[in-house]
Amino acid sequence: MPAAAKPPRVPGEPRAATRRKGRKLHHHVYVVELDDRVWNSPRFRRANPDYRLGKPFVYVGMTGLDPDVRFDKHKAGIQANVFVRDFGLRLLPALYAVYNPMPYDVAREMEVELGIALREAGYGVWQA
Repeated sequence: MPAAAKPPRVPGEPRAATRRKGRKLHHHVYVVELDDRVWNSPRFRRANPDYRLGKPFVYVGMTGLDPDVRFDKHKAGIQANVFVRDFGLRLLPALYAVYNPMPYDVAREMEVELGIALREAGYGVWQA
């Protein structure tokens, strides 16, 4: 018996729409604690004029990977942020785990909002 023919794709309809349904919630925000030596970077200091002494230094990012895998890639120098590569200590899941996973658009917004919230709390924050 011959296989059923697939209906033609409607112009403007996204390709593989059915595959995307299972992948909607696979983006994550993540926070990496940075070593205190990052404060020696003039770029980092300029980006954090309201830093409060004693608060942590962090990098806030967004990824379609598991945050642990993304952190390992940063440390290995693969598509790495220089501050995470050189000063990254560990992930801080207490600051982000409650939000994950989420759709891409929500993750993009959450990355910005989380960075803003941490800066307002006095953290030294870097975002790409």
